[in-house]
Amino acid sequence: MSLFLGVDGGGSKTAFVLLDDDGRIVAETQTASCYYFDEGIELVGRILTEGVTAVTSSADVEVSDIDQAFFGLPGYGEVSSDIDRLDAIPGEVLGHGRYSCDNDMVCGWAGSLGAVDGINVISGTGSMTYGERRGLGHRVGGWSELFGDEGSAYWIAVRGLNAFTRMSDGRLPRGPLVELVRARVGITSDLDVIDVVMNQWKGQRGRIADLAKTVVAAAEQGDEVAVRILADASEELAEIVEATRVELGFDEDEVVPVSYSGGVFSAERVRTGFERAVAALPARYDLRTPLFGPAVGAALYAAKRAGAPLSPAALETLRAR
Repeated sequence: MSLFLGVDGGGSKTAFVLLDDDGRIVAETQTASCYYFDEGIELVGRILTEGVTAVTSSADVEVSDIDQAFFGLPGYGEVSSDIDRLDAIPGEVLGHGRYSCDNDMVCGWAGSLGAVDGINVISGTGSMTYGERRGLGHRVGGWSELFGDEGSAYWIAVRGLNAFTRMSDGRLPRGPLVELVRARVGITSDLDVIDVVMNQWKGQRGRIADLAKTVVAAAEQGDEVAVRILADASEELAEIVEATRVELGFDEDEVVPVSYSGGVFSAERVRTGFERAVAALPARYDLRTPLFGPAVGAALYAAKRAGAPLSPAALETLRAR
Protein backbone atom coordinates (compact mmCIF):
# COMPACT_ATOMS: atom_id res chain seq x y z
CA MET A 1 0.00 0.00 0.00
CA SER A 2 1.33 3.42 -0.97
CA LEU A 3 0.54 6.46 1.19
CA PHE A 4 0.26 10.00 -0.09
CA LEU A 5 0.11 13.03 2.19
CA GLY A 6 -1.66 16.18 1.06
CA VAL A 7 -1.37 19.43 2.97
CA ASP A 8 -3.56 22.41 2.11
CA GLY A 9 -2.47 25.53 3.96
CA GLY A 10 -5.27 28.06 3.66
CA GLY A 11 -5.67 31.50 5.16
CA SER A 12 -7.77 30.28 8.08
CA LYS A 13 -6.64 26.65 8.63
CA THR A 14 -4.22 23.96 7.47
CA ALA A 15 -5.73 20.62 6.43
CA PHE A 16 -3.84 17.31 6.28
CA VAL A 17 -5.06 14.21 4.38
CA LEU A 18 -3.32 10.84 4.24
CA LEU A 19 -4.56 8.89 1.22
CA ASP A 20 -3.72 5.38 0.08
CA ASP A 21 -3.46 4.17 -3.51
CA ASP A 22 -6.87 2.47 -3.31
CA GLY A 23 -8.54 5.85 -2.83
CA ARG A 24 -9.16 5.48 0.90
CA ILE A 25 -8.57 8.36 3.28
CA VAL A 26 -6.50 6.75 6.00
CA ALA A 27 -6.48 9.80 8.29
CA GLU A 28 -7.09 13.53 8.23
CA THR A 29 -6.72 16.44 10.61
CA GLN A 30 -6.71 20.23 10.78
CA THR A 31 -4.53 22.78 12.52
CA ALA A 32 -4.31 26.56 12.57
CA SER A 33 -3.30 28.43 9.44
CA CYS A 34 0.35 28.36 8.35
CA TYR A 35 0.00 31.79 6.67
CA TYR A 36 3.24 33.16 8.04
CA PHE A 37 3.45 36.79 6.98
CA ASP A 38 2.03 38.05 10.28
CA GLU A 39 3.96 35.77 12.65
CA GLY A 40 7.14 34.84 10.81
CA ILE A 41 8.29 31.87 8.74
CA GLU A 42 9.00 29.77 11.86
CA LEU A 43 5.23 29.33 12.13
CA VAL A 44 5.26 27.04 9.09
CA GLY A 45 7.50 24.48 10.75
CA ARG A 46 5.45 24.46 13.95
CA ILE A 47 2.14 24.00 12.14
CA LEU A 48 3.44 21.31 9.79
CA THR A 49 5.03 19.39 12.65
CA GLU A 50 1.78 19.48 14.62
CA GLY A 51 -0.33 18.33 11.68
CA VAL A 52 2.00 15.62 10.38
CA THR A 53 2.40 14.21 13.88
CA ALA A 54 -1.37 14.15 14.38
CA VAL A 55 -2.25 12.57 11.04
CA THR A 56 0.40 9.84 11.22
CA SER A 57 -0.52 9.04 14.82
CA SER A 58 -4.19 8.75 13.83
CA ALA A 59 -3.29 6.36 11.01
CA ASP A 60 -0.85 4.45 13.24
CA VAL A 61 1.95 4.83 10.70
CA GLU A 62 5.43 6.33 10.75
CA VAL A 63 6.37 9.46 8.87
CA SER A 64 8.85 7.33 6.94
CA ASP A 65 5.89 5.31 5.59
CA ILE A 66 4.69 8.27 3.52
CA ASP A 67 5.65 7.60 -0.09
CA GLN A 68 5.13 11.14 -1.34
CA ALA A 69 3.79 14.40 0.09
CA PHE A 70 2.66 17.68 -1.39
CA PHE A 71 2.59 20.86 0.66
CA GLY A 72 0.40 23.66 -0.66
CA LEU A 73 1.54 26.68 1.33
CA PRO A 74 -0.19 30.08 1.42
CA GLY A 75 2.10 32.81 0.17
CA TYR A 76 4.52 30.37 -1.48
CA GLY A 77 6.27 32.10 -4.37
CA GLU A 78 5.21 35.58 -3.29
CA VAL A 79 8.50 36.37 -1.51
CA SER A 80 11.37 35.05 -3.62
CA SER A 81 13.84 35.11 -0.75
CA ASP A 82 11.60 32.77 1.29
CA ILE A 83 11.27 29.99 -1.28
CA ASP A 84 14.41 28.05 -0.36
CA ARG A 85 13.44 28.07 3.32
CA LEU A 86 9.86 27.02 2.59
CA ASP A 87 11.14 24.21 0.37
CA ALA A 88 13.37 22.95 3.19
CA ILE A 89 10.92 23.01 6.10
CA PRO A 90 8.82 19.95 5.08
CA GLY A 91 12.00 17.90 4.76
CA GLU A 92 12.86 18.74 8.35
CA VAL A 93 9.38 17.67 9.43
CA LEU A 94 9.28 14.44 7.39
CA GLY A 95 12.89 13.41 7.74
CA HIS A 96 13.05 12.52 4.04
CA GLY A 97 12.92 14.22 0.66
CA ARG A 98 9.88 12.57 -0.90
CA TYR A 99 7.83 15.74 -1.16
CA SER A 100 7.28 18.91 -3.15
CA CYS A 101 5.94 22.38 -2.36
CA ASP A 102 3.99 25.03 -4.18
CA ASN A 103 1.30 27.58 -3.53
CA ASP A 104 -1.95 26.29 -2.03
CA MET A 105 -3.71 27.28 -5.26
CA VAL A 106 -2.50 23.97 -6.74
CA CYS A 107 -4.47 22.07 -4.08
CA GLY A 108 -7.72 23.73 -5.09
CA TRP A 109 -7.14 23.03 -8.78
CA ALA A 110 -6.13 19.40 -8.27
CA GLY A 111 -9.07 18.72 -5.98
CA SER A 112 -11.76 20.51 -7.93
CA LEU A 113 -10.86 19.17 -11.37
CA GLY A 114 -9.13 15.93 -10.44
CA ALA A 115 -5.81 17.35 -11.72
CA VAL A 116 -6.92 17.57 -15.37
CA ASP A 117 -6.40 20.51 -17.73
CA GLY A 118 -8.63 23.45 -16.88
CA ILE A 119 -8.98 26.34 -14.47
CA ASN A 120 -9.90 26.54 -10.81
CA VAL A 121 -10.81 29.78 -9.09
CA ILE A 122 -10.23 30.07 -5.36
CA SER A 123 -12.14 32.46 -3.16
CA GLY A 124 -11.44 32.06 0.52
CA THR A 125 -9.68 34.60 2.70
CA GLY A 126 -7.92 35.67 -0.50
CA SER A 127 -8.60 34.92 -4.16
CA MET A 128 -6.76 33.74 -7.25
CA THR A 129 -6.99 31.29 -10.10
CA TYR A 130 -4.71 28.48 -11.13
CA GLY A 131 -4.99 26.55 -14.35
CA GLU A 132 -3.04 24.06 -16.42
CA ARG A 133 -3.04 23.28 -20.14
CA ARG A 134 -0.71 20.79 -21.79
CA GLY A 135 1.80 20.92 -18.95
CA LEU A 136 1.78 24.72 -18.61
CA GLY A 137 0.52 26.19 -15.35
CA HIS A 138 -0.56 29.78 -14.80
CA ARG A 139 -1.81 31.87 -11.89
CA VAL A 140 -3.89 35.05 -11.95
CA GLY A 141 -4.75 37.18 -8.92
CA GLY A 142 -3.69 36.70 -5.34
CA TRP A 143 -2.02 40.11 -5.13
CA SER A 144 -2.72 40.48 -1.38
CA GLU A 145 -5.60 42.00 0.52
CA LEU A 146 -4.08 45.48 0.35
CA PHE A 147 -4.42 45.94 -3.42
CA GLY A 148 -5.80 42.69 -4.81
CA ASP A 149 -7.69 39.51 -3.89
CA GLU A 150 -10.79 40.73 -5.70
CA GLY A 151 -13.90 38.71 -4.91
CA SER A 152 -12.38 37.17 -1.79
CA ALA A 153 -13.84 37.07 1.72
CA TYR A 154 -11.50 39.87 2.78
CA TRP A 155 -12.51 41.96 -0.26
CA ILE A 156 -16.21 41.39 0.50
CA ALA A 157 -15.72 42.18 4.19
CA VAL A 158 -13.85 45.44 3.58
CA ARG A 159 -16.57 46.61 1.20
CA GLY A 160 -19.13 45.61 3.77
CA LEU A 161 -17.36 47.65 6.44
CA ASN A 162 -17.18 50.59 4.06
CA ALA A 163 -20.91 50.29 3.37
CA PHE A 164 -21.54 50.15 7.14
CA THR A 165 -19.68 53.44 7.65
CA ARG A 166 -21.58 55.09 4.82
CA MET A 167 -24.90 53.89 6.20
CA SER A 168 -23.94 55.11 9.66
CA ASP A 169 -23.09 58.54 8.22
CA GLY A 170 -26.23 58.72 6.14
CA ARG A 171 -24.35 58.59 2.84
CA LEU A 172 -26.21 55.35 2.03
CA PRO A 173 -29.72 54.28 3.02
CA ARG A 174 -29.55 52.17 6.17
CA GLY A 175 -30.24 48.52 5.47
CA PRO A 176 -30.04 45.30 7.51
CA LEU A 177 -26.24 45.42 7.22
CA VAL A 178 -26.03 48.09 9.92
CA GLU A 179 -27.53 46.06 12.75
CA LEU A 180 -25.84 42.88 11.62
CA VAL A 181 -22.39 44.50 11.72
CA ARG A 182 -23.10 46.09 15.11
CA ALA A 183 -24.10 42.71 16.52
CA ARG A 184 -21.22 40.82 14.93
CA VAL A 185 -18.55 43.30 16.03
CA GLY A 186 -20.18 43.88 19.41
CA ILE A 187 -20.58 47.66 19.43
CA THR A 188 -23.27 50.15 20.40
CA SER A 189 -21.43 53.25 19.16
CA ASP A 190 -20.66 52.92 15.46
CA LEU A 191 -17.28 54.65 15.69
CA ASP A 192 -16.13 51.85 17.99
CA VAL A 193 -15.80 49.68 14.87
CA ILE A 194 -12.45 51.43 14.34
CA ASP A 195 -11.21 50.36 17.78
CA VAL A 196 -12.40 46.77 17.34
CA VAL A 197 -11.00 46.21 13.85
CA MET A 198 -7.80 48.22 14.08
CA ASN A 199 -6.83 47.95 17.76
CA GLN A 200 -8.46 44.86 19.23
CA TRP A 201 -8.25 42.72 16.08
CA LYS A 202 -5.05 44.52 15.02
CA GLY A 203 -6.25 44.41 11.43
CA GLN A 204 -5.80 40.64 11.32
CA ARG A 205 -6.58 39.34 7.87
CA GLY A 206 -8.55 36.28 8.93
CA ARG A 207 -10.71 38.07 11.49
CA ILE A 208 -11.64 40.78 9.02
CA ALA A 209 -12.35 38.24 6.25
CA ASP A 210 -14.79 36.45 8.55
CA LEU A 211 -17.06 39.51 8.30
CA ALA A 212 -17.89 38.41 4.75
CA LYS A 213 -20.42 36.08 6.39
CA THR A 214 -22.16 39.15 7.79
CA VAL A 215 -22.38 40.68 4.31
CA VAL A 216 -23.90 37.42 3.04
CA ALA A 217 -26.42 37.44 5.90
CA ALA A 218 -27.36 41.04 5.09
CA ALA A 219 -27.90 40.15 1.44
CA GLU A 220 -30.17 37.29 2.49
CA GLN A 221 -32.22 39.82 4.45
CA GLY A 222 -32.61 41.97 1.34
CA ASP A 223 -29.89 44.57 1.90
CA GLU A 224 -29.43 46.02 -1.59
CA VAL A 225 -25.88 47.20 -0.99
CA ALA A 226 -24.82 43.79 0.29
CA VAL A 227 -26.48 42.14 -2.72
CA ARG A 228 -24.45 44.40 -5.01
CA ILE A 229 -21.21 43.61 -3.19
CA LEU A 230 -21.74 39.88 -3.71
CA ALA A 231 -22.69 40.39 -7.35
CA ASP A 232 -19.51 42.41 -7.90
CA ALA A 233 -17.49 39.64 -6.21
CA SER A 234 -18.94 37.08 -8.62
CA GLU A 235 -18.04 39.22 -11.62
CA GLU A 236 -14.50 39.80 -10.34
CA LEU A 237 -13.97 36.05 -9.96
CA ALA A 238 -15.23 35.39 -13.49
CA GLU A 239 -12.88 38.07 -14.81
CA ILE A 240 -9.78 36.36 -13.44
CA VAL A 241 -10.96 33.05 -14.93
CA GLU A 242 -11.11 34.67 -18.38
CA ALA A 243 -7.65 36.19 -17.95
CA THR A 244 -6.30 32.76 -17.01
CA ARG A 245 -7.84 31.16 -20.10
CA VAL A 246 -6.19 33.70 -22.37
CA GLU A 247 -2.78 33.36 -20.71
CA LEU A 248 -2.90 29.56 -20.92
CA GLY A 249 -3.60 29.73 -24.64
CA PHE A 250 -7.06 28.17 -24.74
CA ASP A 251 -8.79 29.16 -27.98
CA GLU A 252 -12.27 30.62 -27.84
CA ASP A 253 -13.68 27.52 -29.55
CA GLU A 254 -12.12 25.15 -26.97
CA VAL A 255 -14.29 23.98 -24.11
CA VAL A 256 -12.47 24.98 -20.90
CA PRO A 257 -13.23 23.01 -17.73
CA VAL A 258 -13.72 25.39 -14.79
CA SER A 259 -14.34 24.71 -11.14
CA TYR A 260 -14.07 26.53 -7.84
CA SER A 261 -12.95 26.18 -4.24
CA GLY A 262 -12.89 28.23 -1.05
CA GLY A 263 -15.40 29.22 1.57
CA VAL A 264 -16.88 32.18 -0.31
CA PHE A 265 -18.48 29.76 -2.78
CA SER A 266 -20.55 28.30 0.05
CA ALA A 267 -22.69 31.44 -0.34
CA GLU A 268 -25.36 30.58 -2.88
CA ARG A 269 -25.57 34.16 -4.13
CA VAL A 270 -21.88 34.17 -4.99
CA ARG A 271 -22.00 30.72 -6.57
CA THR A 272 -25.03 31.44 -8.77
CA GLY A 273 -23.71 34.90 -9.61
CA PHE A 274 -20.42 33.35 -10.67
CA GLU A 275 -22.26 30.83 -12.87
CA ARG A 276 -24.08 33.67 -14.64
CA ALA A 277 -20.89 35.70 -15.01
CA VAL A 278 -18.99 32.75 -16.50
CA ALA A 279 -21.85 32.03 -18.91
CA ALA A 280 -21.60 35.62 -20.16
CA LEU A 281 -17.90 35.34 -21.00
CA PRO A 282 -16.92 35.11 -24.69
CA ALA A 283 -15.30 31.66 -24.50
CA ARG A 284 -16.87 28.24 -23.98
CA TYR A 285 -16.64 27.08 -20.38
CA ASP A 286 -17.70 23.82 -18.79
CA LEU A 287 -18.46 24.81 -15.19
CA ARG A 288 -18.03 21.76 -12.97
CA THR A 289 -18.98 21.10 -9.38
CA PRO A 290 -15.77 20.45 -7.42
CA LEU A 291 -14.87 16.76 -7.27
CA PHE A 292 -12.85 16.93 -4.05
CA GLY A 293 -11.69 19.45 -1.49
CA PRO A 294 -8.25 21.09 -1.67
CA ALA A 295 -6.65 18.84 0.97
CA VAL A 296 -7.65 15.72 -0.98
CA GLY A 297 -6.44 17.53 -4.09
CA ALA A 298 -3.03 17.96 -2.45
CA ALA A 299 -2.85 14.22 -1.81
CA LEU A 300 -3.88 13.47 -5.41
CA TYR A 301 -1.18 15.83 -6.62
CA ALA A 302 1.36 14.07 -4.40
CA ALA A 303 0.43 10.79 -6.09
CA LYS A 304 0.75 12.43 -9.50
CA ARG A 305 4.18 13.83 -8.62
CA ALA A 306 5.23 10.36 -7.48
CA GLY A 307 4.38 9.02 -10.93
CA ALA A 308 1.57 6.94 -9.44
CA PRO A 309 -1.69 8.82 -10.07
CA LEU A 310 -4.74 7.13 -8.63
CA SER A 311 -6.54 4.71 -10.94
CA PRO A 312 -10.11 5.43 -12.12
CA ALA A 313 -11.33 2.75 -9.68
CA ALA A 314 -9.48 4.39 -6.80
CA LEU A 315 -10.93 7.79 -7.73
CA GLU A 316 -14.42 6.28 -7.72
CA THR A 317 -13.76 4.86 -4.25
CA LEU A 318 -12.66 8.30 -3.13
CA ARG A 319 -15.74 9.96 -4.60
CA ALA A 320 -18.05 7.43 -2.98
CA ARG A 321 -16.75 7.94 0.55
